[in-house]
Amino acid sequence: MSSVASSAARWFSRVVWVGIVANLALAIPTLFMSARLLEMSNLPVTNPLLWTQFSAVLLILLSAFYVPAALDPLRYTLVAWLSVFARLAGVLFFVLFQAREYHMLGYFDLVFFVPEAALLFAATRAAGVPPRRS
Repeated sequence: MSSVASSAARWFSRVVWVGIVANLALAIPTLFMSARLLEMSNLPVTNPLLWTQFSAVLLILLSAFYVPAALDPLRYTLVAWLSVFARLAGVLFFVLFQAREYHMLGYFDLVFFVPEAALLFAATRAAGVPPRRS
């Protein structure tokens, strides 16, 4: 493997780990203090809070699925690309389809999407990882 591929893969892993920690820092308090966090964020309080709490659980589970990509993006290339596209889905969902007060959640994903996409593209291209065919 070239030094460019290993360097880009290493930085991709770092960004993914930071994203996992950021997701957990958002999700765990939201799971236990939903109303308080919604108020502090100037977001509408949901009724019932079940849906906000369930979203936190889903974010925790999604973060767990990022772990293989963070551990070895060149071995788990499909998972790595899916983690990048999951960030893009978050951006599109919150910025294009939700009210303005929710856009910050999309920008949160955008902060991770841009470097992850660039680094994974560089890593897979430098490593000569062929695209998967069904």
